[in-house]
Amino acid sequence: MAGEPQADCLFCKIVAGEVPATVVRETETIVAFRDINPQAPTHVLVIPKAHYPDAVSLAAAEPQLTADLLREAGEVAAQEKAVEAGYRIVFNTGAGAGQTVFHAHAHLLAGRGLAWPPG
Repeated sequence: MAGEPQADCLFCKIVAGEVPATVVRETETIVAFRDINPQAPTHVLVIPKAHYPDAVSLAAAEPQLTADLLREAGEVAAQEKAVEAGYRIVFNTGAGAGQTVFHAHAHLLAGRGLAWPPG
């Protein structure tokens, strides 16, 4: 069922405390933690605690939770002192776009030049 924890999902296991992560921010609905394979000096994953396979399904089912995720990504950027220099929030959707964990998540990237277009 959408929104329910999935036994085989790495991010659901992080939310449940079954897999360790370096958490930098947590609210009632969101967890933000450092990426284990950072692509920038600041690379934090911001995820909803509820399980949705991607950002579009999250937005369709729970627009307020999607707004919470984006707001908290901004709070993480401020906490990481990335606001003035700028930061990027990226949602990869589907394996062809680089999504490897099918639990909606935003990548917050900062701390280096982020050329456009990416990849």
